[in-house]
Amino acid sequence: MQDERVIIAGGGIGGLTLALTLHQIGVPFTVIESASEMRPLGVGINLQPNAVRELIDLGLDEDALHGVGLPIREWALVGLNGREVYAEPRGRDAGYAWPQIACHRGAFHMLLYRTLVARAGKGAVRLGARVTGYRATDAGVEAAVEGGAGVETLRGRLLVGADGIHSAVRAQMHPDQPPIHWGGALMWRGTVRARAPRTASSFVGLGTHSQRMVIYPISGPDADGLSLLNWIAEVTVEGDGTWPHKGWFRAVPVSTFLHHFDAYRYDWLDVPALLSGAETAYENPMIDRDPVDTWVDGPVALMGDAAHAMYPTGSNGASQAIVDARVLGAQMLRHGVTPRALSAYDAQLCGPISRLVLRNRGAGPFGLLNLLDDRCGGVFDDIDSVVSPEERAAFMAGYKSAAGLAIDTLNAAPPTIPARAEV
Repeated sequence: MQDERVIIAGGGIGGLTLALTLHQIGVPFTVIESASEMRPLGVGINLQPNAVRELIDLGLDEDALHGVGLPIREWALVGLNGREVYAEPRGRDAGYAWPQIACHRGAFHMLLYRTLVARAGKGAVRLGARVTGYRATDAGVEAAVEGGAGVETLRGRLLVGADGIHSAVRAQMHPDQPPIHWGGALMWRGTVRARAPRTASSFVGLGTHSQRMVIYPISGPDADGLSLLNWIAEVTVEGDGTWPHKGWFRAVPVSTFLHHFDAYRYDWLDVPALLSGAETAYENPMIDRDPVDTWVDGPVALMGDAAHAMYPTGSNGASQAIVDARVLGAQMLRHGVTPRALSAYDAQLCGPISRLVLRNRGAGPFGLLNLLDDRCGGVFDDIDSVVSPEERAAFMAGYKSAAGLAIDTLNAAPPTIPARAEV
């Protein structure tokens, strides 16, 4: 007998959000996750209002989200001389009906996992196993699952590859895809407890297109006024597009890269002092994948980083994975648990999100710093004489529209999945 479930390859943010969505609309599923135990990994991420809307519609209230992060109320870009290039309110302060949440990625991931287990039981997620391939059948799909007992075949109606940038599902779907793309940017990431710059809830981008810092809080201030700050230090070096090391997310001393930011000292922020307070840093290449022409192969679909791994310049990788999951659920409501639902999902998202991948590769919203660097080297007395207010506003509006973050459009959109809807 054919199993009616949806097989989800990967239990990251996207895979767990899809599992919660399928549970919400009454579709059976199994999550296959390679980790032998769920642990809170990673550092900071931003959940954009379009993703927070979906999480709230899933029944995760704002108190739960605030328990793993805090609302970001300002987004600011600053030039090399420490002067403001552009600033705008974010979340509800900007007019969205939902906040933008900055949080610890691991804490948010564990919130999703705990919520799923509470609703669907521990058996909903199978740990210590991974999907290594698939075969379409007349009745659905067969997934090859490798685990402690060897390789077995798991049958289902559909398979969704949420297995990340190294996706085995994508590799079979697109065997001739180019290797992972590295454009020469190195990132060092970490956290430190310190006083948040500008305000207690500001996201700050500082520097140039080739050498910049990103700093934002992922917790509210304590009694001493200190918050847990997520920081990213980024430097572009010469490269041939291929990451030269074997490891990803390697722990390195802060002294490895601190000298690049020695001049980033201002009356409102001392970057070398801030970084020196961090216990460790994690080195990672800024990588993505070239877009593909489809995320679907019959009863199999890709989502999240398996579909559209992108540079983190727009702070929307995790948010888009959440939106992917909800659109998949919405299309199953319209077309059933069928390949037609996957095709409709692909038609809705693959083209525009592929263009967003390339837009983020071109620096995303940080492209304003590129423009500034071209015109004045990042140092200025009057920003309006270098890049006009209208030009800055138009640049940001164009990015928001491409990322699905246009305020009026998002606020006016009906719920992706109506309340109490079931397949």
